[in-house]
Formats: sequence, structure tokens, C-alpha cells
Amino acid sequence: MNVASLSSLVFAGSVAAGFLGSLTGLGGGVVIVPLLTLAFGVDLHYAIGASLVSVIATSSGAAASYVRDGYSNVRIGLFLEIATTSGALLGASLVSRVPTSTIAIIFGAVLLYSAISSPPRDAVAKGGTPNTLAQWLRLNGSYPTAGGPTKYAVRRIPLGFATMVGAGTLSGLLGIGSGAMKVLAMDRAMGIPFKVSTTTSNFMIGVTAAASAGIYLARGYIDPGLAMPVMLGVLGGALLGARVLARARVRVLRNAFRGALLVLAAEMIYNGLVGKV
Repeated sequence: MNVASLSSLVFAGSVAAGFLGSLTGLGGGVVIVPLLTLAFGVDLHYAIGASLVSVIATSSGAAASYVRDGYSNVRIGLFLEIATTSGALLGASLVSRVPTSTIAIIFGAVLLYSAISSPPRDAVAKGGTPNTLAQWLRLNGSYPTAGGPTKYAVRRIPLGFATMVGAGTLSGLLGIGSGAMKVLAMDRAMGIPFKVSTTTSNFMIGVTAAASAGIYLARGYIDPGLAMPVMLGVLGGALLGARVLARARVRVLRNAFRGALLVLAAEMIYNGLVGKV
């Protein structure tokens, strides 16, 4: 296979990855890493490096559209980035102390449970009981629906913040975007509507990925020849996903999210058991 054919196949796979990452808030890395390592035999470190670049592209491409359309809650994203950044610094400091294979297995088990227990019914945005902390931080908001703007109230902020610290810690330990944990924290813990959770996650994951990508770049694990088709493909898929999200049913998004969680869980558990992380 020549370079042009390989780049074309990587680009096509990256479009699909960006589309899925944009709709679910996971980032394209959940598909890119297994695609590059299993299908194309790319070294894991270089696959993660290209994946981190793709996550930045997903966040940059989709987040701009979601913010413009009124789906992303920027204040929630910036507030929770404090937790994820702190967790990422903690995770980076624990890399030499905690076996990443053990963390990968635990993380996979958590994702597996979350995917199985995730409610398949459509989420209904409700105003909910006013939360003093949410009102003080002005985190409550609204998002566009077919019936007009629908308001929602954020709840259990300390639980969501703590979960975000865990998501950041896993990011530092495993080099992943932790978009799954971000969506779960906002959707399940804080009661934020699913579309707002996924779009705000897309807004957030770029910051975490950028910090990690700097480390991989310094270590020489980002190959421009590999990262370029991945980035362009993921960016195109992310922009396409941003157009589809407004018309997509929440039930379909949840099922796609559960499927992506199952894939990620299987990947993490397997790599942890065989010692590939």
C-alpha cells in the first residue's frame, strides 16, 4: 500500500471518528487509537499523539458551531475545566507511582457499568429545584429545541466537580481525552440535558488534549505525516456532526454514546490486561 492510499484510508476513518466524537462528546480518539493501532499497525505512542491532535480538531471544529447555535454552556465548561486541569496535574504526578494497566482496567470497568446502566429513554430537560450555588455561579441556562428555548437547572455541583477531577486524573494517567467521564458527570451527576452535556464536553476536551499533546510533541510522538490526515478527517467529521446534532433524537445519541462506551471499555480492559498501557 502506497502513502497516498494509506493516507486516504486514514482520512476516511478519521471522518467517521470525528462524526462520532462530535455527536457523543467523546472526541475522535475513542475510534482513532484502535483504528491506527489495530487496522494500520501504528505504534501506540504515535497513535495517541495523532489522536490528541484529532481531539483538538474535534473540539475546535465542533465547539465553535455548538457555541454559536446555543447548545454549549461556556460558563459550565470553564468552571469544570478547573477540576479537570487540577486532576490532570495530579494524574501526571502519579504516573510513576501507580501502574497504568491497573488504572486502565478500573476505568474500563467503570465505563462498562456506565454503559450498561445508562437509561435508554429520552432525556427531558426540566427547570428542577433551584440550586443556590448554580445560581451564584450563573450556571443555569437554556438550549434550542423544536418548541423553542428550553431552560434547565444544574444540580449536585460538588459531585460533578469531583467527578471532573477524576476525569482529569485519568487523562493524566492514560493520555485520553476523558470525554466519556465529562459527559457522564454533566448528564448523570449534574442533571444537564444530554445535548448540552455532549456539546459542552466538546468545548472542554480540547484544553485537556492540548496540554497532553504538548508533552507528546516534546517526546517526538507526533508525526506530521500521520497527524495531518487524521486532523483534517476528524475536523470534517466534527463539522458534519455539528450539523446533524440539531436534528438528531436524544435516544439515538444515547444509544450511540452507550455503544462508544462499550468499545472504549473493551479497549481499556484488554490493553490493561495485556499490559499495553
